[in-house]
Amino acid sequence: MRKRYAICGVSNRSMKMFIGPMLKTFSNQADIVGLLDSDPRRFEVCKIKYPELAAVPEYSSEQFELMVERTKPDVIIVVGRDDTHAGYIIQALEHDLDVLSEKPMATTGDDCRRIIEAEARSKGTVTVTFNYRYAPIHSRIKEMVLEGKVGRVTSVDLNWYIDTYHGASYFKRWNRIREHSGGLSIHKSSHHFDLVNWWIGQKPKEVFAYGALNYYGTDGAMNPKKEDGRYCSTCEVKQDCSYFMRWSSRSKEVHVKDDHIGTESPVDANAPYSRYRADACIFDSEINIEDTYSANVKYDGGALLSYSVNFSLPYEGYRLAINGTKGRIETMEYHSSGRVPFPVPEQTIDYFPLFGSKETIHVVHREGGHGGGDPALLEDIFLGSDPKRAYPILSGSMDGAYSVATGEAVWRSVQENRPIRVEDVLGMNPQEQGNQEKGG
Repeated sequence: MRKRYAICGVSNRSMKMFIGPMLKTFSNQADIVGLLDSDPRRFEVCKIKYPELAAVPEYSSEQFELMVERTKPDVIIVVGRDDTHAGYIIQALEHDLDVLSEKPMATTGDDCRRIIEAEARSKGTVTVTFNYRYAPIHSRIKEMVLEGKVGRVTSVDLNWYIDTYHGASYFKRWNRIREHSGGLSIHKSSHHFDLVNWWIGQKPKEVFAYGALNYYGTDGAMNPKKEDGRYCSTCEVKQDCSYFMRWSSRSKEVHVKDDHIGTESPVDANAPYSRYRADACIFDSEINIEDTYSANVKYDGGALLSYSVNFSLPYEGYRLAINGTKGRIETMEYHSSGRVPFPVPEQTIDYFPLFGSKETIHVVHREGGHGGGDPALLEDIFLGSDPKRAYPILSGSMDGAYSVATGEAVWRSVQENRPIRVEDVLGMNPQEQGNQEKGG
């Protein structure tokens, strides 16, 4: 069925993840009828890249109602800065429109509750684009759990590693301000919490966590000079900055590309995306988020999660173990954002039955972003769920809410040094959650 789509947030992420594929791969299923953003320059950049959109009308961030009235979309795609998501989602639902939202669905549990309540009153539904679910390794793990390989899941160990290029990028960009991103326990870790929630089929109930700002901020151990307001492209001490010089040399500088709202070049005066730059100093005192977390999560089915994430490591990847009454699943993945200084093995899945021989599963990998997850997700969105898949995979609003609420509970626990109940973060009791849950 062909549908009309309006896009809130004409970001680099929006163009790469949605606009490009809609124009080139799913042109028979999707019409882009409206573009909304706070910065007119983004419209220019988008239409230069995709001249097919030349006649598509443009709207400012305050003109959502006008855009809906004039373009009559069937679906709103929300891909702007994280703290803008909830407002557009709720407005769309008030118009009985369907919504596709980039993760995280919102930046607070309160906003998640507002979205769930709006969806309950609406004919529209919310889909959160958790593409990690679609990576072949992750889907196969889900299938193994459903097949009963581990029995009843009792515990999960998940340690996530972000290297010094990718990790530092969050502290150069808008993500470093909690009010914009919710902090990395939401912006990044919501991906991870959603995976665990989905894999084990249980809901998070209580969280206890520790966290700190160990590497970045004014007290970062590698800060070459305590001075605010610096930018990498113009910094006088950048050659003394290990984080910058790890990827650059004296003759060639490598700058972070802001995948979400920024420009390709941090110093291009002709592309001043809202006077925003993606090369702010990672040691600035305005940074108010953490770069290290360790958390324990208790689930309603009895499972326990031991989770950690670190945003300044020599390599990128994760280690996972899922334990159950019949066995254990293990996998490990690692790589580097830039030049890989070590051999990288193929990622496989190891299965250890509680009594019996180990099995190693080799998964057929796919091309595409997020481990091959992006193309498969887009097919489900624009072509409909794969009828040959025997389990649900697209995420709904409650999935989005639980992932955000777990991340907020992590941060609250860090601040308050006590366990935090997920239902308290959402402001909903279990009966309300059950009555309002719509899918996923």
